[in-house]
Amino acid sequence: MKNYLITDPSYYDTKEQFRRYLSTIYKNKKVDYACFRDKENQNFIEYAEDFLKISKQFGVEKTLLNTHLKLAKRLGFFGVHLTSTQFNKLSIAKEKNLFTVVSTHSLADIKEVKKLADAITFSPIFKTPNKGRVKGVDELKKAVDLAYPTKCFALGGIVTKKHIKECENIGAYGFASIRYFSVK
Repeated sequence: MKNYLITDPSYYDTKEQFRRYLSTIYKNKKVDYACFRDKENQNFIEYAEDFLKISKQFGVEKTLLNTHLKLAKRLGFFGVHLTSTQFNKLSIAKEKNLFTVVSTHSLADIKEVKKLADAITFSPIFKTPNKGRVKGVDELKKAVDLAYPTKCFALGGIVTKKHIKECENIGAYGFASIRYFSVK
């Protein structure tokens, strides 16, 4: 079961807090994939560069940048995580040789992207603030089976080891989370 960290700016205000936040996660949790996601940062590039530097210091090589394909390639990210509104950018990401994760929220989404995506997230699996109807592990199982051989990360409301085990038991490649990794 692969562990996929997604950062969240609600856990930091300053660059120093960000560095401490990320270092603390890497010291305390296993992270196989890590995505820098910060939609409102005025110093986005500087934070993205710090994210890469700290990730590499802790041996996390599978770094992804949320939504920004050109910047991901320019800064040397392993890949990019595209939103469910960016399906049209999939072929561009692949042309740039970026490992590409795509957010999906339905089986129809998976059918549309599975041939080009390296991996998908399927969400929300468990109750998550402001994320709509919970899919549950039964629907996750359908998503995993439909996506195969594309890697499928469970996402949404995964905050306990019990949640992780439930996703693992139905065959998900991994889980992605903000809150599981984050410590305030």
